[in-house]
Amino acid sequence: MTLSPEEIRAARAASPVRDRDLAAELGLSEARLVAAHAGLWATRIEAHPDRLVPELAKLGEVMALTRNESAVHERVGTFGEYRSGPHAAMVLGEEIDTRIFPRHWVHGFAIEEETPKGLRRSLQVFDAAGDAVQKVFLRETSTDAAWADLVAGLRLDDQSPELETEPRAPAEPPRSRAENRGALLAEWARMTDTHQFNRLAAKLGMNRLGAYRLIAGTPWVRPMPPSAVAAMLEACSASGQEVILFVGNPGNIQIHWGPLQTVKPMGPWLNVLDPRFNLHLRGDHVAEVYRVEKPTKRGPAVSLEAFDAEGGLIFQVFGRRGSETDGNESWHALLDALPQAEEAGA
Repeated sequence: MTLSPEEIRAARAASPVRDRDLAAELGLSEARLVAAHAGLWATRIEAHPDRLVPELAKLGEVMALTRNESAVHERVGTFGEYRSGPHAAMVLGEEIDTRIFPRHWVHGFAIEEETPKGLRRSLQVFDAAGDAVQKVFLRETSTDAAWADLVAGLRLDDQSPELETEPRAPAEPPRSRAENRGALLAEWARMTDTHQFNRLAAKLGMNRLGAYRLIAGTPWVRPMPPSAVAAMLEACSASGQEVILFVGNPGNIQIHWGPLQTVKPMGPWLNVLDPRFNLHLRGDHVAEVYRVEKPTKRGPAVSLEAFDAEGGLIFQVFGRRGSETDGNESWHALLDALPQAEEAGA
């Protein structure tokens, strides 16, 4: 049964749970739940990043949130340089650093709602299926005076509480081609930049996880137990190791540069709770973990990468180099000290 906007609003008014969780309970997308409140606390706005993202800098300091099913990445900072592109765009900055895929920025909303903690303002973007791509929340330190002009400038004529969404695309399963294993290893060894990997895998008929599985056990790709994820977070916290941590969805990838200081597990969640960066990671969703080494002109780029049971990438994390001449030995040593797959098997 399809719920009307009136029924959605009544259900939300009676529920204490977060919008995303309530939408799942009601069998609808989060975007539909928000759209049902258009004209109340939600305003439909242009979602394309070329229109929306340059305006975000006017808000000053904000909290940017990007998530997938297993990880939530929250970064405080100011939106800076925006570089447009028809297939991929980006925001460059040490605090707010994103990689944007515009075709997935479909539905946009400006939200201004009274909550028990006071007035909450945010800009939220959803994909064609109604799943969240990017959310930006104003803070006490934000430039509130810019809010009204931003919303007025992006406001759509269509403020209907109805919203049509498309079926969610399933996660791509691992793809590999055993006959191309030799070619993968040979060309992998010739890489000079980590960004060459996606083109290499596609050329050989593979995707990320399929390629990793095919050459797992070689010096380039080592399988790790899921317990390595929590151990990595704790080791970074204890040592002060700075990282570059990526969490994304089909429409947006958000990147944290810096330390992981305060690590607090809570039930199934592995949390980093730092003043300007929070990570909330479902440890029980981690099904496969790999230590991955890719050759570059600056030396090996070594990452820890986690995947869920459907083969979806949950996160990637690299060690941050301290300088141009830093070989990242501390990061390599930290990964080498984590639980290994052989230990897990034993």
